[in-house]
Amino acid sequence: MSLHDKSLTQLRDGIQQGDFSSREVTEHFLARIKKHDAQLNSFISVTEERALQQADAADQARQKNQGGVLNGVPIAHKDIFCTRGIRTSCASRMLDNFISPYDATVVDKLGNAGIVTLGKTNMDEFAMGSSNETSFYGPVKNPWDLERVPGGSSGGSAAAVAARLAPAATGTDTGGSIRQPAALCGITGLKPTYGTVSRWGMIAFASSLDQAGPMARSAEDCALLLQNMVGHDEKDSTCLNRAVDNYLSDLDNDINGLTIGLPEEFFPADLNGNIADVTRKAIAELEKQGAKVVSISLPSVKLSVPTYYVIAPAEASSNLSRFDGVRYGYRCEDPSDLMDLYKRSRSEGFGDEVKRRILVGTYALSHGYYDAYYLKAQKVRRLIRDDFARAFEKVDVIAGPTSPELAFGLGAKKDDPITMYMADVFTIAVNLAGLPALSMPGGFIDGLPVGVQLIGNYFREGQILNAAHRFQLATDWHTQAPTFAGDI
Repeated sequence: MSLHDKSLTQLRDGIQQGDFSSREVTEHFLARIKKHDAQLNSFISVTEERALQQADAADQARQKNQGGVLNGVPIAHKDIFCTRGIRTSCASRMLDNFISPYDATVVDKLGNAGIVTLGKTNMDEFAMGSSNETSFYGPVKNPWDLERVPGGSSGGSAAAVAARLAPAATGTDTGGSIRQPAALCGITGLKPTYGTVSRWGMIAFASSLDQAGPMARSAEDCALLLQNMVGHDEKDSTCLNRAVDNYLSDLDNDINGLTIGLPEEFFPADLNGNIADVTRKAIAELEKQGAKVVSISLPSVKLSVPTYYVIAPAEASSNLSRFDGVRYGYRCEDPSDLMDLYKRSRSEGFGDEVKRRILVGTYALSHGYYDAYYLKAQKVRRLIRDDFARAFEKVDVIAGPTSPELAFGLGAKKDDPITMYMADVFTIAVNLAGLPALSMPGGFIDGLPVGVQLIGNYFREGQILNAAHRFQLATDWHTQAPTFAGDI
C-alpha cells in the first residue's frame, strides 16, 4: 500500500511505530502535489520548506519519545485560517499580499499536536460560494471529473483529500461549506456544534454561522482530527467553556437501538431519484445494524435558504467593512482622496459574489429595512431551531442527502446565483440552528460520489461519528479514489 493510500490514522500509527518517518510521508505528499495539483488547483500556497522542517522536527521528537498525538502527520489548511509567516488570502485579491503575524487557534492546536502543514488550500473568496469558482486564483477542479466543480467553499480541501494530495485538511462551514464539497468529492466532512471549535484567527464571513471542522476520508480520521481542534479559547467569546468530549472512545460501539429520523422535507418530489435511492440504501445499512428509522417533519426548513441569505450577507457586510485599503490588504493605486481610496480598493479588491453579498447585507441592515428583513430572519431562524429541538425529542440522529445534485459542470451556475444558492438547501438549516452534522460517502452515480448527511443534537458529534464509522466498517465507498490517484 502506497503512503497516500493510507488513512490519517494509519499514517499516525506508522510514524509512531517507526514504519516510516514523517519526512518520508511529507516528501511523498509534496511530490504528489507537484505532479497533480496543476490539474486540480486545490492549493493556493504549498509550504514545502516549512513542511520539511516540521517533519524533521517531528522525527527528532519521536526519537526522544516526545511529540503530540498527531506527531509528524501532514495535513493542509483551508486558506481562511491565519498562519504565522504564510500568506493567508481567503482566496481574494483583497488579501493576496497578507502575511499573517499569528496562527489561528485551530492552526495552533493542531501544531501543538504535531501536525505538518503541507500548504493552504483554495476556496471560494471569503468562503462565499458553493462551487469554488469565486476564488481569485481560479476554480478548483473535481478530481472525479476535471470538468466539474468540487463544491464550496472548502472545495480545495475536499479536492486535495479526495485526490490523495493530503490525508486530511481543515475546512469551514457557514452554510454547508464542509459537507457539500465533501459530498461532491467523496470524502467525509464534519461541521461541529457551533462554539466547540475556536473561530479566533479564522477570517470571518458570518460570525453566528461560521464553524471550523475536519475533512478526511473517514469518520475515524475526522474524529482524530476533531479531537485536537476542540476546546475553550478565551480569545473567542463565542467558544464554549465545557469539558472536551472523547470522540474516539465510542467509535466502535454498536448502533443497535439508534433512532434515525428521515424528514419528509429532505426527500422532496423533485429530488434526483438516484440520489434518494443511494441515501435510502445507506440508511438501510444502518438499519441492518440495529438502527430504527422513523419519519419526521421539519416544516420550517423550507425557509432556510431565504433566511440564510438575509442573515449571512448582513453579517458579511459588517465583517468585511474592515477591508478598506488603509491598514492591510489590497490598496488601489494613486487614490485622489480618502473616499477614492475606499471605493476603488474595495471595488477592485473584492470579486462579484462578495460584492453582491455585501450589498444585500448592507441593504438588510439599513434604516427602515432592519426590522423587515434582518429581524424577521432571526425570528424564522428560531422557528427552524425549534423544529430540530422537537425532532430530537423523538430521534437520536436525522439523516438525508447532503446535496440535491451531483457535482455540476464548471461554469454551469456561475451566472445564476439563485440556482447556485439552492445547492446548499439540505445543509443551511444546520448552521442556522448551530447543530453538528457530517457528510459521508454513500455511493456513486455515473462515476460521481454521493454524500449522505447525518445531523446530531447539540454536542453529539460522537454519536454521528459513531454511526458514520459503523457504516464505513460495512462499506467501502470512503476508500474509493479517483483514477489518477494511484500513481506517485
